[in-house]
Amino acid sequence: MELRQLRYFVTVVEEGGFTRAAAWLHLAQPGLSAQIRQLEKELGQPLLDRSNRSVTPTEVGRSVLPYARAALAAAEAVRQTVDEHTGLLRGRVTLALVSGATSHAFDVASFLADFHSAHPALEIALTEDTSERMQAALLSGEIDIALLGPTGEAPPPGIAYRTVIDAPLAAAVAPGDPLLTPTDRPNVPLADLRDRPLICLPRGTGVRATLERACAQAGFRPRVAFEAASPHVLAQLAARGLGVAVLPLGEEEPDLGGPLRTLQIVEPRMRARIVLAWPAAGPASPAAQALLDRLGEALPKAATP
Repeated sequence: MELRQLRYFVTVVEEGGFTRAAAWLHLAQPGLSAQIRQLEKELGQPLLDRSNRSVTPTEVGRSVLPYARAALAAAEAVRQTVDEHTGLLRGRVTLALVSGATSHAFDVASFLADFHSAHPALEIALTEDTSERMQAALLSGEIDIALLGPTGEAPPPGIAYRTVIDAPLAAAVAPGDPLLTPTDRPNVPLADLRDRPLICLPRGTGVRATLERACAQAGFRPRVAFEAASPHVLAQLAARGLGVAVLPLGEEEPDLGGPLRTLQIVEPRMRARIVLAWPAAGPASPAAQALLDRLGEALPKAATP
């Protein structure tokens, strides 16, 4: 009996068949079937019922399954213990970002390249999504760490976080926009945006949730004419006179087809936050902990809005 045979058996059960298990394991299906049959021969009992469309464990297989999983977990624990003593990290860790979360302030490509150089045996997955979906993915264990904009006053229970960017929301407009009258005004009341076409991040992002809450309290719905996942694109659209871009102050670009002017939104003042978030129970693996620690060192240096 070999550990890889136990892993194959567990994978076939979890995937519900040989085809999906072979794809997951990157094996040819005949080879996978042969290994399972060899394991069954050594044990003297069939572990899988192949008579139906989906492969299911036999009564013996169901009894063996928890012990197979325990053996694999014990082997992984041995490997992790040795790796901790040698400073080597293995496994897979997933980092999720809300699109445009850090803009120019944080070079994620350089960060991940440096982290990979320090831990070459570690597989790193990077994904982008809305803050709303990332909060759910953190709670379900689908991702390890996220940089997101909370869609509420704070992330939901079960998520630990640290704020890394906290900036006021501003209205960015092209020269000549009526909002710029009088010319020396530094801010604009939210009520002045009631009938204006707005350019904003999509639903599920912290900025959009903050804007919609404030507008609801003011008694109107925001008229969002354009939405995009990148603050850079929002600023481009505003620079072409297509509407008022609602952006965290400092996210506007100076030369995007015309200089943009920004007015801080007041009455009420609103803020956009980006937080570094992870499960409140702690990172799921030493690899995730190492990535979180490194992010904690890197982000404060570039977190000033």
